[in-house]
Amino acid sequence: MSGKRALVSILVIVVAIVVVRGIMIIGSPSEERTRRIDSRRVNDLQRISRSVEIYHTRHRQVPASLEELAREPGLANVARDPVTRQPYGYRAFNATSYELCGTFDRETADSRAQDFWAHGVGEQCFTLNIKPTP
Repeated sequence: MSGKRALVSILVIVVAIVVVRGIMIIGSPSEERTRRIDSRRVNDLQRISRSVEIYHTRHRQVPASLEELAREPGLANVARDPVTRQPYGYRAFNATSYELCGTFDRETADSRAQDFWAHGVGEQCFTLNIKPTP
């Protein structure tokens, strides 16, 4: 009996160590949720950017506001922040450049990332330019 009890105790300890190491490697469930929400914010901004490009193709200028973009047929689904439900920040500079802003809870995992959408914590703005079509 004592041998079985010792084996069970060892197995419980091994399982506990594996679980703790797993959490250390991939993060806690709340950290994973925060990572997913920030990823959704980036996806939302990318989708808005594609909609602005379509708008520009139709009108040869960027929309003056996200409300104007939302009134455009086929582009009415302008996302909002998944947590605050507030609209993302948007500012048109001229006919071909604009800024999109979002508020992030985490820094991009690799701060040296070459990805345009890499971001820090808090409000981050991205300046975008419509590429001229040949």
